[in-house]
Amino acid sequence: MTDPIADYLTRIRNAVMAKHKVVEIPASNIKKDMTRILFEKGYILNYKFEEQGPQGNIKIALKYNPETKLAAIKSLQRISKPGLRKYVDKDHLPRVLNGLGVAIISTSQGLITDKEARSLNIGGEVLCYVY
Repeated sequence: MTDPIADYLTRIRNAVMAKHKVVEIPASNIKKDMTRILFEKGYILNYKFEEQGPQGNIKIALKYNPETKLAAIKSLQRISKPGLRKYVDKDHLPRVLNGLGVAIISTSQGLITDKEARSLNIGGEVLCYVY
């Protein structure tokens, strides 16, 4: 697999389109951090890390509106790709939907959102947009 982050986002995107309640994804440290950010920002209902086999799995419970059955995640976009990395400095941090969405950024402080990077005054690699 050449791009595990794109695979992670695609599995979640496909599960949302198919209206699944739970999606299971092979684990890695960066995927665990991305899952934690999605949970903190309210895009997923819950998650669980299972340590079985050499790398383990992440079980993610997807979040839907009970009345309209619409998913909390409207779009997941991969920005920085293995063939073309996108780095930003502290002055050019992206704003997703004028602050309504979240950009996940890989920095020297670990994976953080665009708002946290702005408050810490640091830049990094823009991994994805979520809204």
